[in-house]
Amino acid sequence: MLVIFEGLLLSFWLLLICVAGIANGPVGLVVFYEQDVKDRVVELGLTTVEKIKKISAISGLALFIPQLTVIPAVVYLYNGVNGFLQLLGIYMIANLFDRLFIDEWWVGHTKAWIIPGTEDLRPYIPVRTKVKKWTGTCIGYPILAAILSGIMQIIKL
Repeated sequence: MLVIFEGLLLSFWLLLICVAGIANGPVGLVVFYEQDVKDRVVELGLTTVEKIKKISAISGLALFIPQLTVIPAVVYLYNGVNGFLQLLGIYMIANLFDRLFIDEWWVGHTKAWIIPGTEDLRPYIPVRTKVKKWTGTCIGYPILAAILSGIMQIIKL
């Protein structure tokens, strides 16, 4: 039950980052779009390459520091040292939330992420990117959970 709660918390964290990032319009998180959309947004004068790089660094830190530090620490301290299944469960819940709610529904079926002047570049998440994201979810995150749980085992010794 704790794993589900922690997975939902990580999902909520991702949602907060997205809501804050697009609070002044979807250009705020253009970093998550394909390169052709980024290029068009710069061409339209809606942002600059420098701003995209800055937001990329900030959003990357906001997303990955909790995933790589807070989540493993919580699993280690509260769920026990043998945390592979716990980490995997938490990561899979958050990634399924990202793939299904954010990518498929919010980005794919609402107007919240539409950047004026880029409508012809939709869908913003093309099939090849979806395949990469699902591969990362199904292969990358189990590997990450294995590595982190291995580190937790070493720390225990």
